[in-house]
Formats: sequence, C-alpha cells, structure tokens
Amino acid sequence: MTQRGFTLIEMLLGLIITSFLAQLAVPGFKGLLESQQRQSVAQSLAAGLRYARMEAITRNQAVVIHAKDRDWSQGWRVILDVSGRGHEDDDNPVLLERQGDGRVPVAGNGPVTNQVRFSGLGEPVFTGGGFRAGTVHVCDTSQAQSLYQIVLAPSGRISLRGDKTEQALCRGGIVGVRAASGPATPWASRT
Repeated sequence: MTQRGFTLIEMLLGLIITSFLAQLAVPGFKGLLESQQRQSVAQSLAAGLRYARMEAITRNQAVVIHAKDRDWSQGWRVILDVSGRGHEDDDNPVLLERQGDGRVPVAGNGPVTNQVRFSGLGEPVFTGGGFRAGTVHVCDTSQAQSLYQIVLAPSGRISLRGDKTEQALCRGGIVGVRAASGPATPWASRT
C-alpha cells in the first residue's frame, strides 16, 4: 500500500490561505475586544457611582467618588468624606478603588468632570450644596462619538445607556492628555 501525503506546494498553498484568513479575522477580533473593554469600563463606573450613593445613604454621611489624576479613564476612588474636603484630604478613608489602564477614553461634562459627591440622603450635590446632575461618556478611541453614557440624575439615580451619539467631549479619542509641565489637564473641562 502506498502512502499519500501533501506535496510541498499543497502545504505552502494551505499556509498562504490560512494566513490570509487570519489577517481578515484579526481586525474584527480586535474590534470585539475594544468593544468589550468599553462596555466593561462603563459598567464598572456605573457600579462605582451606585456603590458611592448606597454608602452615603447607609452611613448617612457624605461620600465622594473621584477620578484618579482627574481622569476617569485612569480609574476612580470612593471615599468617606469625614473632613468635608473630599479627595483633597488624604485622611479620609477609602471605601473602594478601581484602577483603569487609560486605554478607554472617559470624559464627564461640567458637573461630573472628575468627581461626584453624594449627601447622606443619596443626592448628588456640590460641596457648598445645590443639586448636581451630569453625564460621563465612554468614548470611541478614533472619533468624537460617545458609545456609553452614565447619566446622573438630580435625584441620584444612575443609569447606563448605550447610545451612539456625537459628543464634543470625545474629540478624536484624546482623553486624559497631560500637560508636559505638570499635573493632569482634564480636557473635558474645556467645554
């Protein structure tokens, strides 16, 4: 009985076809991974805001959630605001912390640019009082488009939306750009 195998030309042709198909699949897979990362960041931040509100209500005390280095994409920290100075006081106890990798651009509009304070009643307020509401956008890395929105209502309700909308805060995915001379310059505050 004779054995039949593949010729060198058949093997090379098979490798060429396989590599071509792999090159077609990689961009789609990369897009899927980026989409999953954006969704995960949006869900994590929404959960962090809900946690901060719940802790404020439970403890009947002000709780602050703030962006690390004034940039939500770098992560966030929830603190119990014992001193009334928020994240500026290092003695305030940290309740929860999440580290971000900065690859997914995240930007908040004016009232929620880099922090949210919840009163003991669970209402979002400014340091001196007054209601706060706003939206944090999880942006596309390549265009000025918000893919997820974490909406904070004046009542304290936090909702996560997945609408694709044009958003000036998401300018070309340049989130978290730092000034060369020092600390973070939140580009979101330029609106």
